[in-house]
Amino acid sequence: MAAALVPFLSVALPGAAEPDTPPELDPFPHPKGYVCHRARSPITIDGMAEAAWDAAPWTDPFVDIEGDKKPVPPLRTRVKMLWDDEALYVLAEIEDPNVWATLTAHDSVIFHDNDFELFLDPDGDNHLYAELEVNALNTTWDLLLPKPYKDGGRAVNAWEIAGLKTAVRVDGTLNTPGDRDRGWAVEIRWPWAGLGELTRNPIPPRDGDQWRINFSRVEWEVEVAGGKYQKVKGRPEHNWVWSPQGLIDMHRPERWGYLQFSSTAPGKTEFRPDPDWPVRDLLHRVYYAQRAYQKSNGKYAPATGPLGVTGASAPLAGPVTIETTTGGFEAGITRPAGRGEKPRRLSITHEGQFRNE
Repeated sequence: MAAALVPFLSVALPGAAEPDTPPELDPFPHPKGYVCHRARSPITIDGMAEAAWDAAPWTDPFVDIEGDKKPVPPLRTRVKMLWDDEALYVLAEIEDPNVWATLTAHDSVIFHDNDFELFLDPDGDNHLYAELEVNALNTTWDLLLPKPYKDGGRAVNAWEIAGLKTAVRVDGTLNTPGDRDRGWAVEIRWPWAGLGELTRNPIPPRDGDQWRINFSRVEWEVEVAGGKYQKVKGRPEHNWVWSPQGLIDMHRPERWGYLQFSSTAPGKTEFRPDPDWPVRDLLHRVYYAQRAYQKSNGKYAPATGPLGVTGASAPLAGPVTIETTTGGFEAGITRPAGRGEKPRRLSITHEGQFRNE
């Protein structure tokens, strides 16, 4: 969704009132990964799964945004991805017995309908990322986030994805109660030309490059009144995602999945887990603990000791060091030189921006 659904949860620190530890301070497992292969033939954006898609693997079916805390969604959602020299392609298959949509104006708040959402951060730095939402009428909302809402970011609704093409195919009848539909599909062509402003990474990506990505499906419970579908009053929407976020907020880019580009034939390349994940996860936990500490004490902690974060250092790396200013902080870990590598400094700022230098 385009807005965070829950406020930041404070953590128990000396003198703090809340006794419970929020999920942001718990170690977070490595997100899901997907190997995206080159398309072997042209793709026509018409909502149909033509031959080019046959070799692309499906993702795992979507789960609840909170992961194992909630039941498995009763309706299946899954995605395929491909790429070529021109664009990134996405095909989503959405099972739904009641396909409906109402919004027809571009840049409407699409998640007020059932929708499919794509979130993309090429740099993996949590800042300057994009969101695209589509409903079953093929109405779109594309927006740019300079930084997440929790860090004071505001969506740029006037931003447009250059050259974007989308198509929807309904397997059943749209907005027609009384029958049982099978669902709908969304096909997306996102040109590299529309992504160059989001990253300094090579465009098009290189074989083996990894970007951060996630997908969400918003599903409302409906009933029929006056021969039309309407949302059941008082029922919140369901949020089903590819890689679980652990809490109800899609705007935590650090928890999105990994998109790994491959030039090999499907089945020849396996997903490569991020070797920096333990460092990334630890630094993000320090970031959330610092937010809570600042809320309680009016300043940021100069070291990890007062923060109560387990694991003051990451495997195969050094301890967390913190530099503070009047209004901010930067926490970092230096990874020692490896075979063919120079030492690297991984860090995070008080605005949640992750750096790998």
